[in-house]
Parts: sequence; C-alpha cells; structure tokens
Amino acid sequence: MQLDPGLAGLRLDQALARALPQYSRSRIQGWIEQGSVTIDGRIARARDRVTGGEQVGVEGEVPVETHAAPQAMALQVVYEDGDLLVIDKPPGLVVHPGAGNRDRTLLNGLLARDPRLAQLPRAGLVHRLDKDTSGLMVVARTIEAHAALVAMLAAREVSREYLAIVTGVLTGGGTIAEPIGRHRSARVKMAVRADGREAITHYRLVERFRSHTLLRVTLETGRTHQIRVHLAHAGYPIVGDPVYGGRRRLTAGASPALLEALQAFRRQALHAGRLAFEHPVTGEPLEFEAPVPADLQALIDVLREDARAAGGAPHRES
Repeated sequence: MQLDPGLAGLRLDQALARALPQYSRSRIQGWIEQGSVTIDGRIARARDRVTGGEQVGVEGEVPVETHAAPQAMALQVVYEDGDLLVIDKPPGLVVHPGAGNRDRTLLNGLLARDPRLAQLPRAGLVHRLDKDTSGLMVVARTIEAHAALVAMLAAREVSREYLAIVTGVLTGGGTIAEPIGRHRSARVKMAVRADGREAITHYRLVERFRSHTLLRVTLETGRTHQIRVHLAHAGYPIVGDPVYGGRRRLTAGASPALLEALQAFRRQALHAGRLAFEHPVTGEPLEFEAPVPADLQALIDVLREDARAAGGAPHRES
C-alpha cells in the first residue's frame, strides 16, 4: 500500500497505526520487529520516520479467528484473483455471525472456500449488506488488499450503486444529506438524528409506476441501514422493509396480481447491482454488475403490468 502524504513526519509504527486502524498498535509493532514490514522494498524499523508516498509491504500474520467455523456453501463468485473476491450475495444470507445467526453466514462460507481468510479481520469482509439485501460485495484475501480496501472505502473511492423499489411516486432524483445514529428507544434500529454521523445518499428515478418508483441509489457514506433510513425519512420507504417500511400501503384499485405480489414480498426491495473501484494492489479499474434477482424482477414486472392495465404505461427515464 502507499502511505498517505498526511502521515509525513510520523514514526513508521505511528503511521501504520493510522493507516491500518483495524489492527492494534502492539500487533503492528510485532510485525515490524519480526521484519515483516518493508518500505520501498527494504526491511523497516519502528522508529523510521516516513515522508508520505512510500510503498509499504506488510506480510505479518494475524491469529486465526476460531469463533467462526468453515461451512461449505454455494457462493456466486463474480471475480476472483489472489488479492480479492467479489461475491453476488443472495437475499436471506446473513453476512456476519451474531445473535440469532451463529453459523451458515457468508463469513462461514468464505472460510470454507479459502481457509487463509481466517488470518484476516472478519475473514476479509470490508463492508456488509443487510441479510435481505442482495448484490455485490468485495472481500480482501491479503492483509495488503484489506488495508487498501478499508482506506478506499473511508476515502469514498469505492462506487456502490443500488436499485430500490419505494412506495410513492417521485418526479425526479435528489440527494438526502441527513446524519444517522442509533435510534433512541429501539436499539436495533437506526434513525436520522442531529447528533448522528454524516450520511449522504443520492438517488435518481429509473421507472415510475402508479404508486411506486424504481430508483437507482448511490452512496457517499456507508452508515448502517443508510438507504433504508434515508428513503423512509424522506417519505418513500422501500417496499417490503420490515423495519422502516411502516404499515403496508396497498395501491388503490391495484390488480389482484399486484396486491398479492406486494403482500408476498417480505424483504426490502433493495439490490446492490453495481460495484466499481481500483484494484487494491495493481490499481486496475474494476467494475462489476449483478443481475436483478428473480423475486425483485418479478415484482417489477407486476408493477409494469399494473400500470398498463390502468390505462397508462410505466414512465422510464432515459
């Protein structure tokens, strides 16, 4: 990885502690003492001062995480090389083990596919998707790639684009810039709060139906539940969202097929369809797209048919 110029003047151990916040200072110092850290190809010392812009290599090991067991599962791998994986996560798959979901998570599946991922924090997962959100995720396979991807996400250098079906008819796109923090009374929820962390969501209209809208959404920040919270706060909750969707609003005069589809759709209609970033090691531009999952496409098709049956046609943006 290349050190940020803003770290100039710091000792190497101090600079790496800032560049690799996911690792403890003592672990970083141990790697340096073991000779596992190089600056521009030479073995470095903890007291070496950095000037910023140097190429730093880290080959240290992290103790294996024993709390998560490898569990074989079918994973849709979109891209793979020695440094990273890109996965198309299906809806219903939990990303990390936690209360109520101790196993059969994406993390368990990744450990079965590549046991070396146990040497990385969270088996190389550098971001997450909610259980019922489908789509693309990038996974680091080396310490170097992990550090670089974490830094890129923090610097907003990873482009993430989602498709969302919301309740309500929008006439155009916009930006929601409202801080998000933990809900004051319902601790499993997030909420727009004046004292929350900065959160910025951009959306644009893709297709407009009689009482719903298909949006393309991009993120500048990556707060927990950000898209779901922001769109619900704006008055356009995501269809099927069990936490932020509120009472189900059924379309007046909707066809029986649409009413049935809306009542049967039990997850948030949200799909991470596009992911773009520079390769964390080679710098090569990478861009991936994941097809719309079958359940979401079926809902879109029913919404289109309902609009046509009502004497109109869905409005699509060019």
